[in-house]
Amino acid sequence: MKTHLLMQPGRRRAFNTLAALMALSMSAGVLTGCAPDKPQFKSIDLTGADYAQGFSLADHNGQLRTLKDFAGKVVVVFFGFTQCPDVCPTSMAELAEIKKQLGADGDKLQAIFITVDPERDTPEMLKAYMGNFDPTFVALRPTPEQLAQVARDFKIYYKKVDGKTQGSYTMDHSAGSYIFDPQGRVRLYSRYGSGAEALASDIRLLIKSS
Repeated sequence: MKTHLLMQPGRRRAFNTLAALMALSMSAGVLTGCAPDKPQFKSIDLTGADYAQGFSLADHNGQLRTLKDFAGKVVVVFFGFTQCPDVCPTSMAELAEIKKQLGADGDKLQAIFITVDPERDTPEMLKAYMGNFDPTFVALRPTPEQLAQVARDFKIYYKKVDGKTQGSYTMDHSAGSYIFDPQGRVRLYSRYGSGAEALASDIRLLIKSS
């Protein structure tokens, strides 16, 4: 006598569901395999951000500068002031070292220093300050009104803090750097203290992907 093996309704539904999930998983695996690998940045990925879109400010030579002037380069924008005792010189020195590490690609890196202390940072002082690190680095000197606007655009903080003697002061300010790809799009935010190695790695990725 022949025996027919019939699957109970509940088990049949479970089997069909499992088969569908397996098929979906295999399909997703194929699609993932076909998709291009996303760069593994060490800095905070800002790709697609609707802020930090650029600037239009005079440099230390009095020339009006925008991001378009540096098309084809990875641009690192840092806000600081020349009398900063530690954060600013450390950050600029790291950028100078990274440019050397890039070797032949060093000319594809552009450092931009935007002063948050235009009252004291004269064009002459800014030019000399850039020369301490790399003569190709560019300093921008906004008016007080322009500074307030660019600070809002980049979501950075700055504040004058009274010093110990009458009339003296220092500046509190955000210490990270914004990084733009060679197409002029904001891509990354590097926190202060991340180190030159991590920043250099991200800059190489942006140069390679351009």
